[in-house]
Amino acid sequence: MQPGQIVGVTCDVASVPFVRAIARSAYERGALYVDPYYFDGVVKRTRLERADPETLEFVPPWIGGRYLGLGERRAARISIQPNPEPSVLDGVDPARAGRDGLPYVPEILTIIDDRSTNWTVVPFPTQGWAEAAHPELEPAEALARLEADLTHVCRLDEPDPNAAWQHRAEELDAASERLNERRFDAVHFEGPGTDLTIGLLPTSHWSGARTTTADGISHFANVPTEEVWTAPDPERVDGVVRSTKPLDVEGALVRGLVVRFEGGRAVAIDAEQNADALRGRTAVDEGAARLGEIALVDREGRIGKLDTVFANTLLDENAASHIALGNAYASSVGDEDRDRVNRSKIHIDFMIGGDDVAVTGITREGDRVPVLRDGAWQL
Repeated sequence: MQPGQIVGVTCDVASVPFVRAIARSAYERGALYVDPYYFDGVVKRTRLERADPETLEFVPPWIGGRYLGLGERRAARISIQPNPEPSVLDGVDPARAGRDGLPYVPEILTIIDDRSTNWTVVPFPTQGWAEAAHPELEPAEALARLEADLTHVCRLDEPDPNAAWQHRAEELDAASERLNERRFDAVHFEGPGTDLTIGLLPTSHWSGARTTTADGISHFANVPTEEVWTAPDPERVDGVVRSTKPLDVEGALVRGLVVRFEGGRAVAIDAEQNADALRGRTAVDEGAARLGEIALVDREGRIGKLDTVFANTLLDENAASHIALGNAYASSVGDEDRDRVNRSKIHIDFMIGGDDVAVTGITREGDRVPVLRDGAWQL
């Protein structure tokens, strides 16, 4: 955050104590105004259970307008996870849940693409999340365990957390550079239940943890973050992929997900639980069933080593390599390919990697180059 900036904060009502701490810190650092936007996952559940199903896709225009306004004012943005808490929609008809994408709105993608805000997504240990992540523990023990987990993966247990993050960013930047040097035409994932080939665009370039606004403010978009990522060719994705961790679709947990792609499109979406929630989101527009991101995660990150399913995408996506259905980030390709990247109102990450999933780069000449084996970089 820079002195004189507005700070927009988005969270579930369960994270009110954290918002108040952020406000104190922000004003001490010269914030012009701290603007909290509270979402209530329980109220979302009530809407899904009681509202006319035909109204569930309605989004008040002022919600998206708020994000566009933050972009116009070159604000700082903080998104607190989980929002909503995991399992808040347990038992709700997943087909209904898939029609209501809130609190996510597509205007978020607009201000990410134009780089008008410096932003970050960060976790806060709520009681509901703790019980979902550690169901084997008593509630108080679960919360203490989650607090310890987050302290560790956010590197708050380091003498200088900022320095620790800058060091990790340098490691991820170096991995990105090695990938960019190879100029792969495609990436192949192969493991239990997975045989998926994802084509890349000619100017797809890999990036790490740090990004910069249009005004030159460097920031970490996610804390924690362990990934290197780029935009794929949305028309060249073929094969089948099995998710290696549950997927949170705006409060509905999708477990045992299997997706089959043909010619870039997800033509079959199946799951052990809540498949209709994801099917509903991938039906919102033409690009929702195509990929907008591919991200690689090595085993040196702190999240995967905990061997915990956090039931939250911010944490779980940084435990394993992943892909995202929906919108691509325009900054991950050159100007000549910006018209080719996927466009959609959604962006939903799900995890497909792990130590038993091999990642291979395919050159334009057809040569196969090991990229990740047993979670370790091979380049």
